[in-house]
Amino acid sequence: MSAGRAAATVLAIAVGIPGMAPALAAGENGSFSVIRSYIRDYATLEHAVGTLTAGTLEGTATTLASSGEPFTEGEHSLIKCMVYAKSTAEDIELEAPCTTTDASGDRWYTLSRRSAGDLAAGGGGKGRWELMGGTGKYAGMTGSCTYETSYLTENRVVTGADCTWQKE
Repeated sequence: MSAGRAAATVLAIAVGIPGMAPALAAGENGSFSVIRSYIRDYATLEHAVGTLTAGTLEGTATTLASSGEPFTEGEHSLIKCMVYAKSTAEDIELEAPCTTTDASGDRWYTLSRRSAGDLAAGGGGKGRWELMGGTGKYAGMTGSCTYETSYLTENRVVTGADCTWQKE
């Protein structure tokens, strides 16, 4: 919480303005859990540096639990990601910027990274998302998430994540 907000909260408590202190403190930070379900459309190239993969993920995101706004428990959103990965026998370097659009049209942005697991059906891996702000109610939001992705048959992918966020 910024020094100005902290001072305003203390002042509201001291003066006793009903309901003002929680309102000033609310929305500064929180947590949520989300599950994303995608259809993947990847292209793969075998190369001297390893197996290179690029493509898109498109699907839905559902907030499973939330400490409160701007994420609403039970809310469904649309999501689209670009995926870039380089795999070798030893490791994987994956990066996926994603845009999630909620029912009101507000967007929030993530950048997924992982260096474990694979991209094969039956595989997947654990990684980390960086929350990178957004539009509307997500503007100014930052944070991070731990996630785990599972690759299913028929080009289906499921990712579950637990996140914390804050607004500056």
